[in-house]
Amino acid sequence: MRPATIFGPLALSGAAAALSGSYPWVLLSTTKFQDVSHRSQIQTGSEVLKHTQEILATCPTDRYLVAVQPGVHATDLGRSMPHLRRAFEDSRILGRFDVAEVVGAVDTAGVVEHIKSECAKKNKAVTVDEVHLASLASQDRASTLSKNDGILAGSLETTAKDDSYTILFLSAPGEPAQFVESLHTDLKRDVNAMHFSRMGNNTRWESLPLFEKYQFFTPGIFMGLIVALILLSILGVGLRALSSLEVSYGAFEKEMGPAAHKKQQ
Repeated sequence: MRPATIFGPLALSGAAAALSGSYPWVLLSTTKFQDVSHRSQIQTGSEVLKHTQEILATCPTDRYLVAVQPGVHATDLGRSMPHLRRAFEDSRILGRFDVAEVVGAVDTAGVVEHIKSECAKKNKAVTVDEVHLASLASQDRASTLSKNDGILAGSLETTAKDDSYTILFLSAPGEPAQFVESLHTDLKRDVNAMHFSRMGNNTRWESLPLFEKYQFFTPGIFMGLIVALILLSILGVGLRALSSLEVSYGAFEKEMGPAAHKKQQ
């Protein structure tokens, strides 16, 4: 199977952002292990950690690189981390285990200790390097990813100089997507842009139509108008009911005379 066909689902599965708190998991090795390409691309952290520990328990290589990138998503791997992608597509890589959506936290320190302990049991001297990359900021993810990829490039190059190596790229659950906050940010950006446009080009602002320069109907005013229409309609029904009464003024006068005495008898 071509590397591109394996690496592709990592980026494509994260495009929909179905699981906002999930993160990718990539394990590469120059030693071939059991094919796991058929496994689900959505797994829990305990499932992924268990299978990773089973692979690392054999101490497959002489050198290990564990890179931790908090807050990364599957879409970031192919778009903003080209050095990791090239490492994935290296022809020397024979074993691959990648999951696009991992749900649940994993103890990264436990992974490193597991490698050292298992290799020590086999009396095998190994080199384990750790790279802790900066957490991604919500407002400047692309810039941070670019810097982190440059830092990771040096470690990847050093690791790839050996003929026997394993690369483990993992993350931690990121913050849930703040759709409301993003909407407020977009609205604020539009308002600021209009304000700067007005300050920079006052002639253009004055030439705009009235309904484009000012907002006349806010939600409060709109609801007030609806309530006023309902109350006015009720008042109109009551006035029409009163005006439809047809009672003569004589109906309330007391009858006086012989006819009234006969009725009383």
